[in-house]
Amino acid sequence: MSAIQSHERIVRRPLAEDLAVRLRELIASGEMAPGERISERALCERYGVSRTPLREALKILAHEGLVTLSPNRGATVSKITLEDVEEAFPVVAALEALTGELAARLATGDEIAEARALHERMAETLATGDHARYWALNDAFHALLSQAARNRALAETKAPLAMRLARARRHASLDEARWHAAVAEHGAIVAALEARDAARLASLLRAHIDNKLAALRTMLGR
Repeated sequence: MSAIQSHERIVRRPLAEDLAVRLRELIASGEMAPGERISERALCERYGVSRTPLREALKILAHEGLVTLSPNRGATVSKITLEDVEEAFPVVAALEALTGELAARLATGDEIAEARALHERMAETLATGDHARYWALNDAFHALLSQAARNRALAETKAPLAMRLARARRHASLDEARWHAAVAEHGAIVAALEARDAARLASLLRAHIDNKLAALRTMLGR
């Protein structure tokens, strides 16, 4: 058997899962706003698909809490509530702490260097006032830590919860003081990663998530 023949066959992702990825991006970016009714016809035309895989994708997002399905109204983008955020944050904090423990041990030198570079770019946003760039870099930073943790089950568990929280962040204004504090927190996280201090990195990531929740409570009116 040749080397090529011995390789495992590449399995394509089901169309419904691919659509779910695209719809998550629309929801996270705000293109599909909280409370907005989802037009199946428009999405079918946009992506060139039938209603069957689209409805399967919507069921996936409903399970994740991003979409609400109603027999009378069809699908709508779920509204953001502080109760939902407070329920998800402790779980995300625990998962982020585990991510930190693993990343401190398993991150490559290149990944650690990239974490430092992303932090420095985030720090630049303080001078430019570019919130959109900050959020993009922030997402890349935390995705890099997940990658460095080398644990697929952890990443898959964290992803839908992280999406719910990212959506809440983007629909709440970013307080100037919180922005500065968040960048400083990322700096401490990078330093712990560089030192490969698993316990400190886990503690810093948990505190980072807790601080985000405190800020969101203020932004969302509590």
